[in-house]
Amino acid sequence: MKTNIGLYLALLFGVFSLSTSAIFVRLANAPSAITAFFRLFFAALLLLPFLLTSKENKRQLMSLSKKQWTLGILSGLLLSAHYMLWFESLRHTSVASSTVIVTLQPLFSIAIGFIFLKERFHKLAIGGCLIAIAGCFLIGWGDFQISSQALFGDLLAFLAAGFISIYFFIGQAIRKELSAVPYSVISYLSSSVFLGCCAIMERSSFSGYPAATWMAFGGLALISTVFGQFIFNWLLKWIPATVISMSILGETIGTCILAYFILNEAISFQQGAGIATILLGLVLFFLSPPIQRDR
Repeated sequence: MKTNIGLYLALLFGVFSLSTSAIFVRLANAPSAITAFFRLFFAALLLLPFLLTSKENKRQLMSLSKKQWTLGILSGLLLSAHYMLWFESLRHTSVASSTVIVTLQPLFSIAIGFIFLKERFHKLAIGGCLIAIAGCFLIGWGDFQISSQALFGDLLAFLAAGFISIYFFIGQAIRKELSAVPYSVISYLSSSVFLGCCAIMERSSFSGYPAATWMAFGGLALISTVFGQFIFNWLLKWIPATVISMSILGETIGTCILAYFILNEAISFQQGAGIATILLGLVLFFLSPPIQRDR
């Protein structure tokens, strides 16, 4: 019981840390590919000492099979696509709207788990998921009819949600045999390579940005990724990808609160009601019976 509490406290910490992502992206005055590149490249550098100083991590890295390398690099490709699409969406629509759409990933996760892993969810869990997603839409509803540009940003965020859902399921499969640090370093480095190539093709500069932008890059790497997304990679060994995807709906709450204090984006009564609805949905989901798998 104490172990479960510790895991879910770590999950809560990861969700809170991840909530800073949209804020740092807005503060970074750089192209989407560059922002995503430095986020993951710096995150990989931060984790590298833990890889190189651990005999077990180095042993696992040296004994990786071709399948594990392929899955690790594929997860990096999916992660790079997710960040490219999501960061670009933030340039076309509001922080609240983009975050709301990208957190639709539980729908993708439930569908993937149901079709490919034969996961079966209790009615209470499905109801909680739908209630929480309704709360997300309640928060961002006012942004959905602003303009065709905002709708384009919402579409990019929707595609980003699909890619990150697949990423977590691949991570769930890899984490059965591989520790979080080597897996994350492979994923982040391969992702930064893909993003670097995209930046080169776009002829974006890798230097010349103001200090505030470099600080935003550092915040994305340390707080949003190492303290956020990496925590999810670590938890995938014990907590199903669907549950982690569902918990990320809480990111919407954190992002709205941070946007209020940092970006001066007001929280309306409607958004407050949305936050309460999300919390209700999350409570119902986590109180429901565990996920079952058909054999």
